[in-house]
Amino acid sequence: MSTAVLTASQRSARRRRTVVVLGVLTAAAVVAFLTVDVTGSWDYALQQRSRRLAAMAVVAVAVAVSTVLFQTVVNNRILTPEIMGFDRLFVLIQTVGVFLLGAGTVATADPRLRFVVEAVVLVLFGAGLYKVLFGRTERDVYVLVLLGVVLGGLFTSLTLLMSRLIDPNDFLTLQDMMFASFNSVDRQLLLLSAVVVGAVVLAVWRLVPRLDVIALGRDTALNLGVEHRRVVNRALLAVAVLVAVSTALVGPVTFLGLLVANLARQLLGTHRLAWVLPGAALLALLALVGGQLVLEQVFGFNSALSIVINFVGGIVFIALLIREPRQ
Repeated sequence: MSTAVLTASQRSARRRRTVVVLGVLTAAAVVAFLTVDVTGSWDYALQQRSRRLAAMAVVAVAVAVSTVLFQTVVNNRILTPEIMGFDRLFVLIQTVGVFLLGAGTVATADPRLRFVVEAVVLVLFGAGLYKVLFGRTERDVYVLVLLGVVLGGLFTSLTLLMSRLIDPNDFLTLQDMMFASFNSVDRQLLLLSAVVVGAVVLAVWRLVPRLDVIALGRDTALNLGVEHRRVVNRALLAVAVLVAVSTALVGPVTFLGLLVANLARQLLGTHRLAWVLPGAALLALLALVGGQLVLEQVFGFNSALSIVINFVGGIVFIALLIREPRQ
């Protein structure tokens, strides 16, 4: 008995050390991002970089928490909320706006209005599908994935159709809207996003013990007295809000959540959300800040950070598919 207790204590200590190391590495990346190669006025440079850093922090927390929650609920570590086509719906919204109003009107529109419209559409889309399709039977996850693939293809087809009909100059402006960017985030939107993400994360933290039981399976959760459908719907609503806010704020970062969620579980050696959630959030912030720093200092902004993340994430996704045991 003492050996078992000692082993559990050692594992807890190792996880704590891992989180501390991640925190130190993230802090070092943050300091480097704020101070490296500053020319001119320090006040202006720190002000601009701090705003970008805050946007990265909001997106990192939102993406990490939403992915870990989604994978816990569907009991599958290779699926992410983007399987429902959030990123492709976001691109379709931008394309419809440019198609109907013109690139000049969309680009000069009030960013707060654009943010609200995009976030509301994404939240309603995700929450509606999750509530209708998921949480009733064990096979709902297959319906969810199938419908996500179908809707993603539909959104992509509509986007391509409208892209061919718009003016070529408008299309160039549209392309800039399709990739995640941390360089021009509105301060008021950033504050609003931070408040919404913080409130959702606090609500999710109260569900963590029940979500750990949900991860054991629907039948087990019901036998242990957990209201499976109710907890699942709350978790998926939180996922929809987090994904919608982060996507509307900076754009889609498709594979970031897949990377950090799986890496956090491997580094921490556990599936308990009390450890995985902060670990994944730290890894996401480290990836965004460190990646942006490398792009600026090494490659001179020759590529978008989201493109690099999606490239690496695609490779990891293929590797997970190959390693995933066949059921």
